[in-house]
Amino acid sequence: MTSEVERIAAIALAEDGETDITTALTVPVGLPAQGMIEFRSGGVLAGAAYADAVARACECRIVWRAPDGRQIPPGATVGSVQGALGRILRAERPMLNLLQRACGIATATRAYVDAVGGTPARILHTRKTAPGLRVLDIAAVLAGGGNRHRTDLSHEVMVKDNHWQALGRSGCTLSQALERAREGGVAALYVEVESVEQVREACAAGATRLLVDNQTAGQVREWGVLARSLRPGIEIEATGGVRLENVRAYAEAGADFISIGALTHSVRAADLSIEVRF
Repeated sequence: MTSEVERIAAIALAEDGETDITTALTVPVGLPAQGMIEFRSGGVLAGAAYADAVARACECRIVWRAPDGRQIPPGATVGSVQGALGRILRAERPMLNLLQRACGIATATRAYVDAVGGTPARILHTRKTAPGLRVLDIAAVLAGGGNRHRTDLSHEVMVKDNHWQALGRSGCTLSQALERAREGGVAALYVEVESVEQVREACAAGATRLLVDNQTAGQVREWGVLARSLRPGIEIEATGGVRLENVRAYAEAGADFISIGALTHSVRAADLSIEVRF
């Protein structure tokens, strides 16, 4: 994880080129300063490790006033960047870009988590993340109180609609496919279902979780009751079409998990800034 944080910080810095020619022309070398990181919009703080990595690469350091996951009121100062002014200005935009995205994701996640409060349902991220920023996006979801889903294709089996179609052409049944997965040591066997027939087949095949895709909360409840009668202990995940206005209905319908792509694919960046002081 540390190497991924450093990689993302390096990429963010590289986008700004090798030299800050404006700073070189206007700022005395070595002039000490500090940059106050202000959370203008307020929300959930996230992304500190990535900001720290950018600061280190620019020979600065950040003193934080709050940890990741803390709800911050609008306009509050969450930390200060300390070092030479030229180095602070080099770090400023890459640092803010990462913080704004992470805080936006964490703040949106917290809203969903609060909306299902008092129910057993857990909010999950998806793989609908920004290319190259998946670890940042997932860390931000966790900072907002969400839970981890699969992070790549290599650990959990997840049979989705296109896999169902492929099974029909391959001569292999769902039961045979999941049995091969178990023989290979895979314990998480997730199957997306879009009909009662698929619910029954997935339960019979030994799925450990059903992903009920693009269905109403009422349908999630009905299929969940059926699935648990056929396979006690099976997990139910609601996915597709879930919004902040209806997420609680899915939680109250008995979904154990609710996965929401919008947490990361449609994030609204938080508003942060750095104000320099001498």
